[in-house]
Amino acid sequence: MAAPAPTDDRKHDDRRFLGRLSLPERRYLADALRTETVGGVLLLVAAVAALVWANTLSGSYEAVSDFHIGPAALGLDLSIQHWAADGLLAIFFFVAGIELKRELVAGELRDPRAAALPVVAALCGMAAPALVYVLVNALGNGSMDGWAVPTATDIAFALAVLAVIGTSLPSALRAFLLTLAVVDDLFAILIIAIFFTSDLNFAALGGALAGLVLFWLLLRKGVRGWYVYVPLALVIWALMYNSGIHATIAGVSMGLMLRCTTRDGEQHSPGEHIEHLVRPISAGLAVPLFALFSAGVSVSGGAIGNVFTQPVTLGVVLGLVVGKAVGIFGGTWLAARFTRAELNPDLAWPDVFAVASLAGIGFTVSLLIGELAFAGDAALTDEVKAAVLMGSLIAAVLASVLLKLRVRRYQSLVAAEERDDDEDGIPDIYEEDNPAYHLRMAEIHERKAAEHRERAQLAGAPRDEADRPA
Repeated sequence: MAAPAPTDDRKHDDRRFLGRLSLPERRYLADALRTETVGGVLLLVAAVAALVWANTLSGSYEAVSDFHIGPAALGLDLSIQHWAADGLLAIFFFVAGIELKRELVAGELRDPRAAALPVVAALCGMAAPALVYVLVNALGNGSMDGWAVPTATDIAFALAVLAVIGTSLPSALRAFLLTLAVVDDLFAILIIAIFFTSDLNFAALGGALAGLVLFWLLLRKGVRGWYVYVPLALVIWALMYNSGIHATIAGVSMGLMLRCTTRDGEQHSPGEHIEHLVRPISAGLAVPLFALFSAGVSVSGGAIGNVFTQPVTLGVVLGLVVGKAVGIFGGTWLAARFTRAELNPDLAWPDVFAVASLAGIGFTVSLLIGELAFAGDAALTDEVKAAVLMGSLIAAVLASVLLKLRVRRYQSLVAAEERDDDEDGIPDIYEEDNPAYHLRMAEIHERKAAEHRERAQLAGAPRDEADRPA
C-alpha cells in the first residue's frame, strides 16, 4: 500500500532562519545541485586545462582563442573566445533565468518574509565587494572600471569545491547558497545590461524585442516543439548581440518567460522540464568551454606577485575574499536581528560565515565582467582574470578550512535528513507528525523484536526469558 503523503513540514516557526525545507523543495534542490556539482568539477578541470595550455603552449592557445568564425554579413564574425563568452554563456543565463523565475513563483523567494533575509544577504554580498574594490583603488589611484568584477558568486565552482573536499552541507545551507547565487545572478545580469551596453542599434533591438514577444505568445498559446523555439531563440540572440546589449540578456529574458508553476495533471512545470533538459548542457558544456577560453592567463611568479601589488587586481582579490564574506555574513546577521528571525538551533553563525566565504568563489561571471570592464586593454584584462583566479582560490581554501571544522556536525545532520527507516521514499524527519508513519515503525520494531527473540532461543536462552519484554 502506498505510504500516506507527509504532513506539512512547515509547522516550524516561519521566522526561523535556515530552517527545514519543504520536501518538494528539498528534492528539487538535490536534483539541481547534483547536476551543478558535476558541472563544477568539469569547470574546475577546464580551468586547470586552460592554465596549463596557456602556460606551456601559449602560442597555440592564443591562436585557437582568437580564431574567427561566423557570418560577417550578420555581424557574427567572432573569435572562439567571443563565441564562448557571448554565445555559450547565453545558455548559462537562460538556466539562471528559469531558476530565478522558479524561485520567485514556487521557491524560497515567493514569500516576501522568507525572501527578505537571503535577498538582503545577497545584496550586501555584492555591495561590500564593490566598496572594497572602490576603496582600494581610491587609495591606490587605480581604475574604477572593475568595481563589478568581485560582486559575482559561481555556484558551480563552489559546489565543485565541496565535492573535492568531501563535505556535504545540510539542505538548509545548500538552499541558502543556491538562493544567494540566484539573486546574485539577477543583479549581475542587471549590471551587465546597464553598465556594459555599447551604442544601441535600435533596429536590431526592436527586432530582438519583437522576437521575445513572439516567444512569449507561443508559450502562452501552448505551442510545443524544439524546432520552433530553438531557431527563434537563435534569431533573438543574434539580434540582441547586434543591438549593443550584451547577448546573454536574451538568454535570461527567455528563461524568465517560461511557466514554472504546475497545473492539473502536470508533475513538473514546463520551466522545470526544460531546465532539467538544458542544465546539463549549461553545466557540462557551455560553462566549462567558456572557462577553457577565458581562464588561460600567465601564472608566473611575477604575474602572481603583481596581483597583490596593483590596486585593480588587489581590489578584485580583497573584494572576493573579504568583501563577499563580510558582506553576506553582515547582511544576514543584521537582517536576522531586525526581523527577529531565529537561527536554526542545529546550526550556528560560524556556519553562515563559512558559506559566506564559499560565496567568494566568483569565477564564471567575474571573468565575464572582467572581460567587459577592460575590453580595450588586453594586458589588464589578463591581470584581472589572474586576480579572479587567485581570489577564488583563496576563498575556496578559507571556506574549506572553516567547513572542515564542522564536518562531523554536517555529516550527522545530513544523515538525519536522509534517514528513511520505514523505506517509503520519504525521509523520516518529514513524517514526525504523521500517525501512519509511527504505526509503520511500530510494526517494523515488532518484527525485529520477534526475530531477536527467535535468535535468543536458538542461542540457548530459556523460553520464558526470551519471551520476556525488554
